[in-house]
Parts: sequence; C-alpha cells; structure tokens
Amino acid sequence: MSYDLPALCTQVRRDILEMTHAAGSGHPGGSLSAVEILVSLYFDQMKLDPAKPQWADRDRMILSKGHAAPVLYSVLARRGFFDPALLPTLRQMGSPLQGHPHMEKLAGLDCSSGSLGQGLSVANGLALAAKRLGKDYRTYCLMGDGEVQEGQVWEAAMTAAHFGLDNVCAIVDDNGVQLDGLTKDIMNVEPLDEKFRAFGWHVINVDGHDLAALQAAFAEAKATKGRPTALIAHTVKGKGISFMEGQAGWHGKAPNAQELAAALAELDRGGN
Repeated sequence: MSYDLPALCTQVRRDILEMTHAAGSGHPGGSLSAVEILVSLYFDQMKLDPAKPQWADRDRMILSKGHAAPVLYSVLARRGFFDPALLPTLRQMGSPLQGHPHMEKLAGLDCSSGSLGQGLSVANGLALAAKRLGKDYRTYCLMGDGEVQEGQVWEAAMTAAHFGLDNVCAIVDDNGVQLDGLTKDIMNVEPLDEKFRAFGWHVINVDGHDLAALQAAFAEAKATKGRPTALIAHTVKGKGISFMEGQAGWHGKAPNAQELAAALAELDRGGN
C-alpha cells in the first residue's frame, strides 16, 4: 500500500497541535521537528502489522526522547494501531496516551520512555536478541540532540559498534534547541557526525524534513553491514508553524486557543 506522505505529515502536525491544546500541556516543539522522520519510518520503512502489534518479526522503534510522545501517538493512530478518536485524551487521567509512552498501556509501543539517554541501550538489547535468535528485524531509536548530552548514549554507541549491530539505526533529531535554550550554548554536542564516526558508526547527514532524502538514508542504513548507522537528521524545532520554529519556549508549552487557530490556519495554507 502506498501513502500520501506529505499529507500525512500535515495531518500529524494538526494532531500534535490539537492534542497538546486539549491537554493544556505537552511538548509540541520537538514533536513537530520529528514528523517526517516518524512518518517515513511507519508508513514507508518499517516492517510491521498494526493488527498484530506483538508480531515477533516486526521492526522495532524506540522513542528515546519520550517527551515527544504526541508525534508518536499521532503516527501510531494514523497507521492503524488504535482509533484516532483517542488522540484528544492525551495526558488525561485514565488515558493510555500518557505524557510519556507506557508500553503496557498502548499497542504499538516497543519501549516505555521518558528518562533521557536510555533508549539506545534498549535498542542495542533488542538488536542483540535479533542476532542471537537469527531474526532479521531492525531496531530504530529516535533521540534528541539535547539528549545526547547524556553519557549513557555514548556507552551505548560504543557497545553497538563493538558488537557490530548493523541492525540498529539511531536517528538524532538535531534541531539545535532544548528545554531552555540553544543546545550549543547549554552543552555543545557538535560535531555529532564526527563523534559517531569516532565510535565506529556509519554516519549519514540528512535533511530531517525531506522525505525523499530520509527514504534514501534509511535504505543506505539497511545496506550497511558490520556496523550500526546513525542518521544525523537536521531539523527545525516547531517545524511548520512559523511562530514556533526555532523557539525554546515551545519545547514544553501547549498552544492556547488563539495560537492553535493561527497554527492550524498556517497548515491549511501549506505551512508544512
């Protein structure tokens, strides 16, 4: 089945805005920057079956930057893992759509996440299991550029290279902005590509909003044998909404009614 990926990206952006507005909280900025990455994975790249979310041979995806749960929830719903009517219940008491992903609450999740820096270690474990079991599934791990300030990320990077985990693909959402400012001012992590190469990874720099470029990068990652691949996805925080783009203030702030209306109108005009 083929999908209209640009239209899906616009729909996912609408979902993110409406969900966080309804909740009165959440993380729109880093969710909007990751839209094309997750749409490309779930609608074009990953081997999965929404009717069988625990299928043993499925590809796995770890949202290590768990605060970006709105983008993952929207993509899972639009891909058919659950009814999109649940999306407005984000962060409500009793909702399976918790503020950070909880795999025991929602179908389609491969890991609970929220504490930053841990996802790549989980991805390594899943990839090692695949190797031991003779399975060919791949494991993807989406991290934030602020998150890679965590030391555990680099322990995991060393581990993946040491064990030759060519079935691991790490994606860094390199939008340059974290909770309270520019990443380069808080704790500079650049040059990320050279750091991953020094740890023994195959590295691809890619425009994280260019669907064709992402498709080519994921294909290159699949074709790379003997070592893991890191995609450094150059993105824009708050992508698609002009007054949110590049602004740290939108890391964890929900739009009010006026801001929501303005943002949705921009998407309707083709702001994506």
